Amino acid sequence: MKKVNYTKNIDVKYEVDVLVAGGGPSGVAAAIVAAREGAKVRIVEAGSCLGGLGTAGLVPAFMQFSDGVNFLAGGFGKELLDRCKKENGVYKNGSSIRVEELKFIYENMVAESGVEFTYHTKLIDVIKSGREVTLGICAAKSGVYAIAAKTFIDCTGDADLCHLAGAETSFGDEDGNTMPGTLCSLWSNVDWEVVRSPEGVHPDNKRIEEAFADGVFTNEDRHLPGMWHVSPTMGGGNIGHTFGVNGCDEVSLTEAYVWGRKSIREYERYYKEYMRGFENMELAATAPLLGIRETRRVHCDYMLTFKDFRPDSVFDDEIGRYSYPIDIHISNPDKESYHQYLDDFSKRLGKGESYGIPYRCLIPKDLDNVWVAGRCIGTDREMQASIRVMPGCYITGQAAGMAAALSLSTGGNSRKVEIPVLQSKLKSIGAFLPNS
Repeated sequence: MKKVNYTKNIDVKYEVDVLVAGGGPSGVAAAIVAAREGAKVRIVEAGSCLGGLGTAGLVPAFMQFSDGVNFLAGGFGKELLDRCKKENGVYKNGSSIRVEELKFIYENMVAESGVEFTYHTKLIDVIKSGREVTLGICAAKSGVYAIAAKTFIDCTGDADLCHLAGAETSFGDEDGNTMPGTLCSLWSNVDWEVVRSPEGVHPDNKRIEEAFADGVFTNEDRHLPGMWHVSPTMGGGNIGHTFGVNGCDEVSLTEAYVWGRKSIREYERYYKEYMRGFENMELAATAPLLGIRETRRVHCDYMLTFKDFRPDSVFDDEIGRYSYPIDIHISNPDKESYHQYLDDFSKRLGKGESYGIPYRCLIPKDLDNVWVAGRCIGTDREMQASIRVMPGCYITGQAAGMAAALSLSTGGNSRKVEIPVLQSKLKSIGAFLPNS
């Protein structure tokens, strides 16, 4: 491939204490918590709203905030959920997301905390001095510029900041394969009274084998998370998979978007012809952001692995606990992969049980003033499949934000944060830390 030497002088447009790359659930939590501790914080977000896949990705529901007894995403997560319930950000059962309201809630919370942010601003490079990142290089509508910061938090989901800084990462499974993505969707004219009637209630894939036999689908994908009730007459669709997608490659992503929109038509036929209550549904929107479940995972001071998926998993530097099952979506559209998914998803903790999350799995082992939060923290593939959902992102995001703010008094070094102080501060905002 031909190479060119490209050099350009750019402005240092902003100087902050904490630069948060990515305005998804972990990024919003990190930024707000850090700002409330007195830090000057800026978020750079590549899209046009805060919230990531819960908003731009049209993911129709929050996964579990609790273990059935304890509210695990205490602190920012509880504040956000309480606000959603008060301000119409969730529908009926308290987990289905009302997207436009959630966007508004995120923006209000960020603005109230004093965090500055811009949309259409993508981190494209970093400048380092030894083991510290000093500048984030951003591309925005106004051009390319730098942001100087004392500390950085990678909430990109794909570990973009850490990758650009040369930190070691893993990608997918041992062969580099990742879970498929999903292009979520929004549907109108769903008759939920019929859907929820005794005659209508059934798993969304109950008649999938009939549809395969009738040639409805291109792929025999038995893994169908399904439709969520998001308004009186609307359904939020977590339906279909984009197999083989590489979320860090624009060619692969383009192909996935094209296939996602095409496959939606197959699911439309399935729901209309094989499912009760969906006969008159109409496609209102497909998500502007593809639901990517897995790309890079950062190698951190501690790597959370499946052996830690147990209720007696406790750490001296614990910053939270969580309990979502091992949710590795099928790798291929076949029976073998579906049965493997069912086996993986059966790996779950009991009521009132959770696993610990150590502070060390938020610290990239190759960097000193950078934290990582969200789906790309230091885990193996199985644990990533548990902690990647929104409540898990709130837990790791708020811990990274609090730690970054505390570190400013000692030069911004992640390893100089005093763990008892961090835990005490997290508990003071409501974090669930029964072991500290």
